[in-house]
Amino acid sequence: MLLQLIKELQSKKNLKKAKVLQGFFKTGKGEYGEGDFFLGLTSEQIKGIAKKYSGLNFSKLQLLLKSKIHEYRMCALRILVLKYEKADENGKARIFNFYLKNAKHINNWDLVDISAPNIVGDFLLNKNKKILYKLAKSKNLWEKRISVISTFAFIKEKKFNDALKISEILLKDKHDLIHKAVGWMLREIGKRDKKILENFLKEYYKIMPRTMLRYAIERFEEGERKKWLRGEV
Repeated sequence: MLLQLIKELQSKKNLKKAKVLQGFFKTGKGEYGEGDFFLGLTSEQIKGIAKKYSGLNFSKLQLLLKSKIHEYRMCALRILVLKYEKADENGKARIFNFYLKNAKHINNWDLVDISAPNIVGDFLLNKNKKILYKLAKSKNLWEKRISVISTFAFIKEKKFNDALKISEILLKDKHDLIHKAVGWMLREIGKRDKKILENFLKEYYKIMPRTMLRYAIERFEEGERKKWLRGEV
């Protein structure tokens, strides 16, 4: 089944699009996606293939996750999410543990974003969230992004506390991808309770990275946005 999946992914490759993606996902030397290779498939193509091969076992998924080909890892994560949605509590725990064990292979922002809330966030929704705080303090960029993006599952249930605490931990992070991730989660909080977002911003907006602030206030009225950006609040 694994060979069939690979054959199908390879049959749909688009070298022109792959070249564009190589640049978009920063795969050059010293960039965050260094060493990542693309086939040039669309998200919808990968979703369709993942659905077709959702019975793939963990050992085969492990092989896909270890690949340098981006779409192989993306397809493996799509399959994991599908498996998670159908699993009982024991099955979900196994998928959750497998996911964290392979966090170093979930190494681009789109891979994190399509999987972390659906697996890590959902699994921890009504459980101890200590692991997220450990990930937030990791030296690994992708583990940090997993920590904050996973809180999207809590935010959707109007449980904001952990998202705010993890945002505090990551306030002074140096990486743009963390600034964007935290700003995005803060914006999602604001969509559900603007007052809570404003209270958080009043405490931290003067020290948070500019990109983080811009993302967080993106849905504010223009005049209000300008006041925050000028430090007049």
